[in-house]
Amino acid sequence: MATPSIKNRPTLETDRLVLRPFELSDAQRVQLLAGDRAIAATTALIPHPYEDGMAEQWIGAHQERFEKDEGVDFAITLKSNRELIGAIGLGLRRNDEYGILGYWIGKPYWGSGYCTEAARAVLQYAFGELQMNRVYAHHLQHNPASGRVMQKIGMQHEGHLRQHAKKWGEFLDVEAYGILRSEFSLPREVC
Repeated sequence: MATPSIKNRPTLETDRLVLRPFELSDAQRVQLLAGDRAIAATTALIPHPYEDGMAEQWIGAHQERFEKDEGVDFAITLKSNRELIGAIGLGLRRNDEYGILGYWIGKPYWGSGYCTEAARAVLQYAFGELQMNRVYAHHLQHNPASGRVMQKIGMQHEGHLRQHAKKWGEFLDVEAYGILRSEFSLPREVC
């Protein structure tokens, strides 16, 4: 009986970053960065406190999610020293040909353009390699920096969702953004 082949998760490179698959050895660093209350406060899904074992469980689910064609997750690392600085992922809805973009960057790395650079690379992957028709994302209204990332990569504001997310017992408004493949400029091959 043949064993099923494991699909290799991709690695993407930009000028300053390497977006690679997470490894279990990244768990301590993920817990340190994502465990910052400031990170949890700006995202709908990251808990606080970020308890022991959560990072391992999250990382451990990535390969199955990729093999089921449900999504792809990347560790955002600096090209210069391979230091892990955040995460970016794309949830996939293949039947409808769209992706859901999500990301976070560790607080010490805010304001350096890393998130925009990583998000642009993931859009290129979504529209080029995966042939998605659309990618959308949303952010908590009180996190306009995330919205600026979406704007910088060409996403258009598509709506304001009142009390759409619940975080720490409070209902929060959400801003929604999207971009179509026809609106995104894929880079041309350099001869």
